[in-house]
Amino acid sequence: MFAVFDTLRKPLRLLILPFVAFVLAACDPAGLTNIGSNKGPKVDASKPVPVALLIPRGGSASDNLLAQELENAARLAIRDLSGVQIDLRVYGTGGSAALAGTAASQAVAEGAQIIIGPLYGEAANAAGNAVAAQGINVLSFSNNPSIAGGNVFAMGQGFGDTSNRLVRYAKATGKDKILILHGNDVAGQLGRNAILTAIAANGATSAGAVDYSLSQESVIAAVPRVKAAVDANGANAIFLTTSSASALPLFAQLLPEAGLPVATTQYIGLTRWDIPAQTLALPGVQGGWFALPDPSATAAFSQRYSAAYGKKPNPIAGLAFDGIAAVGALVKSGKSNSLSAARLTQGAGFRGASGVFRFKADGTTEHGLAIATVRNKSVVIIDPAPKGFGGAGF
Repeated sequence: MFAVFDTLRKPLRLLILPFVAFVLAACDPAGLTNIGSNKGPKVDASKPVPVALLIPRGGSASDNLLAQELENAARLAIRDLSGVQIDLRVYGTGGSAALAGTAASQAVAEGAQIIIGPLYGEAANAAGNAVAAQGINVLSFSNNPSIAGGNVFAMGQGFGDTSNRLVRYAKATGKDKILILHGNDVAGQLGRNAILTAIAANGATSAGAVDYSLSQESVIAAVPRVKAAVDANGANAIFLTTSSASALPLFAQLLPEAGLPVATTQYIGLTRWDIPAQTLALPGVQGGWFALPDPSATAAFSQRYSAAYGKKPNPIAGLAFDGIAAVGALVKSGKSNSLSAARLTQGAGFRGASGVFRFKADGTTEHGLAIATVRNKSVVIIDPAPKGFGGAGF
């Protein structure tokens, strides 16, 4: 049996969802005045464009390692650019919001026309506030929507992005009465809210929500409540916010045992169910759905990074590649306002390390995600990632 079951027989040590672990501490958005505007620096595409890269160098050992990978990925992207010259200037933030604000101000004083990074939500907010008056946009590595807006864009894959893709697919395939099962911690509540928003936006039906506290006893006690809610509201899908590192293995065992078999109840996950790989062996996740970045694009980036630097990249490193790719595509247009918010949010988006993506008017980012299922303990793509978005642009 999956080893985590032994852990879950003891009090749960529920972890923040893997792809939000670095962003949950956030301040208020930097303001909403720049979205859709042409405010920004005047770009001369005939000369090298100064771009600041803010990375958590000078922080913890793990921050320093990730900082190097972010810089590596940015330089890898620069090699791909044709007809565009990027003058990359790298600034360490130490993972600190205060230092990030100082670094952003210094970068702009030294001529930077756009900022890529920083990593953490509070740092991104501080950097955005520091340079908002100059009209400089910040393409942060955060996926926290609460820091997005104004001159700050959150490039990471967030709850809203994932929820929209999965609910849209569920609606199209007839699994349109969705019950939400979520923890009552911050991550679980944010996930619930994102799913509810996606349900409303895509014309699906909410069949209610069941929450649980972060303990084994509460997880077990939630199971009959889920069964009762499904029976009462006619739910044909259950959307779980939990991850493989926390309550998913226990729910995957107990929900089918309670009379909600995978054959008739569609399980949907807000997190990756293929990480770690042992999760794929759980009987309860067979047939479940989750979203993931375009596998072909991700594999191609990983191979190129490995060939250049001798090891596989942290998935977060791909965001630095994406930032450079977007800047390069915009500058190549030759327009003097190419780094304005209006140009950043052009509809067709860009191609990056994990496939297509585009910046939205609210400062979040939409990624072209694939829908996967678990079949015979393996990942099977059942709805491929889009290769492009509609709308004018690149």
